[in-house]
Amino acid sequence: MSDTSKRSQSFFNEDGVSGLTHRAFTAAMGYDSADMSRPLIGIGNTWSELNPCNSHLRQISEAVKRGVLQAGGFPLEFPTISLGEIHLSPTSMLCRNLAAMDTEEMIRGNPLDGVVLLTNCDKTTPAALMGAASADIPTIMLSGGPMLNGHYQGEILGACTDCRRYTAEYQAGAISAETYREVEANLVRSAGHCMVMGTASTMNSLMEALGMALPGNGAIPAADSRRLRLATAAGRQIVQLVARDIRPSQILTAEAFDNAITLLHALGGSTNAIVHLPAIAGRAGVDLPLSRFDELSRRSPLIANMRPTGQYQMEDLFYAGGIPAVLKQLLPLLHSDALTVTGRTLAENVAKAQVSNPDVIRSLDDPLQSEGGLSILRGNLAPDGAVIKHAAATPALCNHRGPALVFKDVADLKARIHDPALDVTPDHVLVLQNSGPIGGPGMPEVGNLPIPQKLLRQGIRDMVRISDARMSGASYGTIVLHVAPESALGGPLALVEDGDEIELNVAERRLQLRVSDGELAERRAAWTPPPPAFSRGYGQLYLRHVNQAPLGVDFDFLRGRDAVTSMEQPKF
Repeated sequence: MSDTSKRSQSFFNEDGVSGLTHRAFTAAMGYDSADMSRPLIGIGNTWSELNPCNSHLRQISEAVKRGVLQAGGFPLEFPTISLGEIHLSPTSMLCRNLAAMDTEEMIRGNPLDGVVLLTNCDKTTPAALMGAASADIPTIMLSGGPMLNGHYQGEILGACTDCRRYTAEYQAGAISAETYREVEANLVRSAGHCMVMGTASTMNSLMEALGMALPGNGAIPAADSRRLRLATAAGRQIVQLVARDIRPSQILTAEAFDNAITLLHALGGSTNAIVHLPAIAGRAGVDLPLSRFDELSRRSPLIANMRPTGQYQMEDLFYAGGIPAVLKQLLPLLHSDALTVTGRTLAENVAKAQVSNPDVIRSLDDPLQSEGGLSILRGNLAPDGAVIKHAAATPALCNHRGPALVFKDVADLKARIHDPALDVTPDHVLVLQNSGPIGGPGMPEVGNLPIPQKLLRQGIRDMVRISDARMSGASYGTIVLHVAPESALGGPLALVEDGDEIELNVAERRLQLRVSDGELAERRAAWTPPPPAFSRGYGQLYLRHVNQAPLGVDFDFLRGRDAVTSMEQPKF
């Protein structure tokens, strides 16, 4: 075994009372010296009944253990924080860095030779990889997989794209309360994460392109037995990674991030990836500016016909060949010799992949769009950048000028957006302030501002909307997000007033507030920051140390890695 495996062996074979204690307490769980002589593999599990998307991970964990044992390893499971989008408030993003710290410190503090990290819902995947990248021991990422498609009266339903679509139709009076409840009853019909190309689907798919997950991680449905077989294979493979001492630092290179960004654009993936990938890159010591996302978007066609930008869902993508088939189509645009956790290159991983439905997975010669699904915008309203998922936007609104209608925060938005007296037209640009990393706090998924009910009833289904917040990857519309610097720090977004003309030009990547510099200077002099959201605890730590969106909203003191080598145990 390599030096990596000496972490567990130095722990169990330490001299004196320390070694005795380590062996005796481990034996109390039913293990013997034969177990303790094998590479110790940690299984980091984000299972939680408060996180429905991850509620089946206990079964996944048992399959991983089986694989570890088959390969001659010693598996021990440990819990980490589970961040679910449904039950957790005010936003799971507020705790992503806390979860990353939890993962890193559990890896760092325990005598583990390698880890398999079980994730699924949106923030669990980037959080786990951020922690693992900093600790830098052999690691495999393993997701629990997407839900099966929902069905209602012959229509395929997807969470939570159809949550929003049917809610808008209900608010517009286009469907009855009975139909609305029937959709609710038929939307989620299995374990797993959202089955559209939302954030969970995006991040778990990108793990394959990054090289940190086995082929199949992104799209095998949670309810499919092949998900369990993948878990067993991951258990076997992590033992091999330990033997070869292949660590995240060898895999998470600049080329790997290019591969992930190319796949992101080809999938029409979630805008949230443009927050999570820089955070992961920051841990890996890779410079990943927003400009790189835009550079790769311009030469990476959209080839996956996936909702909310297209027609199909993750179950359909799996049957069509899955992420390996998408990557095989993209090979001319990828660093195909990049190392992966299989011990082979990316090209070798996908060599046998085939596309069985060319309407789901297009070729480079027949894309859905010639450019990727995401764009980076700049201008005096977003000097440090903003993001739009133009593939899910209304084309006619991608070159738009209109007067601003400003909401000071989420409470103001909720209080006024559906007021019949609201002075709003379809040409207005809805602006939400104080919803970024600090202002939110936590950069909540509120950037997909609802269309005012008075306009819904007129048939309007999209408007230009701008904020420093995020939005769910399952959302759609002409929505500008992640405006930086954020308004709570006095960014230009804080200075927008009702009636100001805003120009959006996606083709030219421009977001401009058409107000003179002199007027903006006067407004800035009169501006005062909002009061802090927290005065103590983790929230206070968050406010003091969180970076802005272009740096991934990670903590300033967590960037970089401090690779684990051997155990440093105190002597008794």
